[in-house]
Amino acid sequence: MGYDNPNCSSIDCLLEKYYLSTVYSLEFIFGILGNGIVMFGYIFCLKKWNSGNVYLFNLCLSDFAFLCTLPLLIESYSSGSWMFEVFLCYSNRYLLHANLYTSILFLTFISIDRYLIIKYPFRDHIMQKKRTAIMISIGVWTVVMLEIAPILFFVELRDNSRCLSYASSGMASYSLIYSVCLTVTGFLIPLCTMCIFYMKMARFLKTRNETLSVSFSLERPLTLVSFAVVVFFILFTPYHIMRNIRLASRTDGWQLSNQTMIAINSIYVITRPIAFLNSVINPVFYFLMGDNFRDMLLGKIRNYYKEMKCHCIYDFKPDCSTSGYMTES
Repeated sequence: MGYDNPNCSSIDCLLEKYYLSTVYSLEFIFGILGNGIVMFGYIFCLKKWNSGNVYLFNLCLSDFAFLCTLPLLIESYSSGSWMFEVFLCYSNRYLLHANLYTSILFLTFISIDRYLIIKYPFRDHIMQKKRTAIMISIGVWTVVMLEIAPILFFVELRDNSRCLSYASSGMASYSLIYSVCLTVTGFLIPLCTMCIFYMKMARFLKTRNETLSVSFSLERPLTLVSFAVVVFFILFTPYHIMRNIRLASRTDGWQLSNQTMIAINSIYVITRPIAFLNSVINPVFYFLMGDNFRDMLLGKIRNYYKEMKCHCIYDFKPDCSTSGYMTES
């Protein structure tokens, strides 16, 4: 289906050509803009790093790696063929899944970090140390890179002109086994972990509020984790379900009609960019996290704007250095 026939006019082929190219284009534009602002903030504004900043910065790096793959995907889907090197096909699919599963793990550790910050507000827990966060981040990248390495054996470049998606290529029976294992270890376990820490956080805050008879001032982390769990579930669940159904439908055990196969592949195609929408939404976490990042970033932008305004005035008024701008400073 889809890339199996370059002249295909079925709904799944049309979705690949028009839906995927359009949605991926939007994700590229807004993803680059949002993550670019965040990267600027971390490199030029943030003076003191903590564990949460380390996880978020790595999440941003992961998003950039994914966004760099989109121009090739957009071109291939809009033209209906892969016109680039064979290596780029395999590396493209590899980076797509690397982003997906590193994002899942970093969101999980961000949730754990938010729980620890309300239980240990003075950051005296070993998991809250910057060095620990760096080691965990290195471990996440290493584990994910090894975990998704088998994808390189399943991805298929058909006729040197069509770079098939993971669920549409390779031996379906073997790919399905690997996909189920990847779903459990890379998605379900982290999702359960996030839910556990959400419940622990909610229980802790409820007990604390009842004890103090006042609203606890650190409820923002609970809002952050709630948002993360909802985004996590909505974006990633449909993709993992449909990827496994798509692979199962291609096995010999399923005797399905052509129309059913097209319907399954069409739904699978729809879920793919939804899963990777996290790269556009993730920058929201940087502002919800707080830790002075938002204030420093906005302060840097305001100062830059004032400097640009002063330079413009200076072109007409040489005494800009003594103007109201400098007085206010």
